[in-house]
Amino acid sequence: MADPSSYRPKPGQIPDSPGVYKFRDEHRRVIYVGKAKNLRQRVANYFQDLANLHPRTRTMVTTAASVEWTVVSTEVEALQLEYSWIKEFDPRFNVKYRDDKSYPYLAVTLNEEFPRVQVMRGAKKKGVRYFGPYGHAWAIRETVDLMLRVFPVRTCSAGVFKNAARTGRPCLLGYIGKCSAPCVGRVTPEEHRELAEDFCDFMAGRTGTYIRRLEKDMMQAAEEMEYERAARLRDDAEALKRAMEKSAVVLADATDADLIAVAEDELEAALQIFHVRGGRVRGQRGWVTDKVEAVDTSGLVEHALQQLYGEERGDAVPKEVLVPALPEDTEAVSQWLAERRGSQVSLRIPQRGDKKDLMATVQRNAQQALGLHKTKRASDLTTRSRALEEIAEALGLDTAPLRIECYDVSHLQGDDVVASMVVFEDGLARKSEYRRFQIKGFEGQDDVRSMHEVIGRRFKRYLQEKERTGEWEEQPPDAAAPAAGPAAPAAGPAATGPVPAVGPTAEDGEPREDDGRPKRFAYPPQLVVVDGGQPQVAAAKRALDELGIDDIAVCGLAKRLEEVWLPDDDDPVVLPRSSEGLYLLQRVRDEAHRFAITYQRAKRAKRIRTSPLDDVSGLGETRKQALIKHFGSVKKLRQATIDEICEVPGIGRRTAESVAAALASTAPAAPAVNTATGEIIEEDDGGSS
Repeated sequence: MADPSSYRPKPGQIPDSPGVYKFRDEHRRVIYVGKAKNLRQRVANYFQDLANLHPRTRTMVTTAASVEWTVVSTEVEALQLEYSWIKEFDPRFNVKYRDDKSYPYLAVTLNEEFPRVQVMRGAKKKGVRYFGPYGHAWAIRETVDLMLRVFPVRTCSAGVFKNAARTGRPCLLGYIGKCSAPCVGRVTPEEHRELAEDFCDFMAGRTGTYIRRLEKDMMQAAEEMEYERAARLRDDAEALKRAMEKSAVVLADATDADLIAVAEDELEAALQIFHVRGGRVRGQRGWVTDKVEAVDTSGLVEHALQQLYGEERGDAVPKEVLVPALPEDTEAVSQWLAERRGSQVSLRIPQRGDKKDLMATVQRNAQQALGLHKTKRASDLTTRSRALEEIAEALGLDTAPLRIECYDVSHLQGDDVVASMVVFEDGLARKSEYRRFQIKGFEGQDDVRSMHEVIGRRFKRYLQEKERTGEWEEQPPDAAAPAAGPAAPAAGPAATGPVPAVGPTAEDGEPREDDGRPKRFAYPPQLVVVDGGQPQVAAAKRALDELGIDDIAVCGLAKRLEEVWLPDDDDPVVLPRSSEGLYLLQRVRDEAHRFAITYQRAKRAKRIRTSPLDDVSGLGETRKQALIKHFGSVKKLRQATIDEICEVPGIGRRTAESVAAALASTAPAAPAVNTATGEIIEEDDGGSS
């Protein structure tokens, strides 16, 4: 790990003009490329106190061994040079989008003497006109099949074309009218090129002209009683309309635009792009990337624009680009796009109307793409096996942790303190084993103490089950007994939560209760993960030590820096960002957090909704609110007489008697006393309804 001060440029050495900078590692490999309006200000930011840097930036500057820069005249040139260097050097700390699939395009090879229509994948070639991308190749072939009736452009390969020219016989498409057969001279190269250009114009969205022309020719043929020709023209127009219907109209003003949406979490981002031409969605594609550098949504958008349009020219760059967030230097990016298109390009965030609605659709697609990517990554058996092996190696475990339990504590400013336990077996969540805990050992906010209580309660139950089944062997009299034996009662109530939904045919080999259900806490994990750093890990380890359990590994995952903490270690274990082991630990931790906060919110909502008035038969929500509004609180209502309750509009004497009886039955037996000061704590249950 390098010290950034060892290669920090001298003061005044860096120019204050626009430019692009490169960080290199000790092997002279470029690991990061960036651009700046002012090189001096931007590069100096990397050499401040490491504690003030984003974790990803800190990793980059400590990996680097040198920095160099190139001065340019304008910010647009800096943008172009940055894109070129990222493409050339492929730096490990730059965001690089990767296609989540290889999308097919409809391509017209205008660079050939006789242009050909075909499906193409991969890198784009110069002189070829592309349309799409499409979700499936068959969608392209269906569209082409319909359009060849009107635009009979060559679709055959070079070998078939040469063979037909040699024999003087066209292929089948030439005989059935779906190819103009330039191979045998039915049309000249100029006429065939004109057909290909008309095909491209139609695909680019200029559709109305051709359909109106066909309909006009059809009417003229009918008037001249050329009914067969009129019928053919009618079928041609219908074919073009069906081809248009395959792309739904989404923008009524025939807009040419690309809509870009981003879905992201702390580690990854998914990008979705809708290509709208002539008001219709002509293509869609998606990218997924690891967030290997400190970048926000505007930065992700800027990287996407560079990679999307870096190799494009002319109409391939649309008149309008709609984004969820504008790049930091919007003016320079807009000018760069305009140079590539050859005319003005509008780069903006949609605020209202159809474009905003369509952007919401693109955003939903991005969210689904990110979720699908994570699901695929998590469900892959090979990936999960590698993740478990990486965890075992990083934590020094003898075997892969096939069962991992993770614990998290959740509360709202010290109220409704709860905890969760989630279980992952073979790298997959086993939700029937999830458990929820209420913290009962103390009041207030103390995550460390809460973690100690939860771990203690869970593993006391585990030891009790072992003793009950005879698996626990009593210690001999001269042996050192654990601080809390297996027979010690569980601290506080048992974990709450639904009983596992397992039928009478549970998996073979599982311990069972008398009713045939698996026991709740019978299985020990190989690894306990806690959401937190050193304090929480120490509390969990202490709870296990007090119970005499020494064969279960413990670690903590600190969310701020994604560091793995082990008991009694002053320094964390840092797993690589691309590590499948780290990804699995993060999934386990995030699931524990989700489960805990869901339970905590449910408890809080139930507490807020609960009132002694709920038990009064026939008392609806409207009259409850009337009572609370009249008296101000349940406490004052409890002190009211029946006659005073009857004064509330809508409350009769019988209802008043029921209210008074219900409140009397729930009244506290004695006032609470602060044992430290001796003061009486006033009850205040007002506002609860």
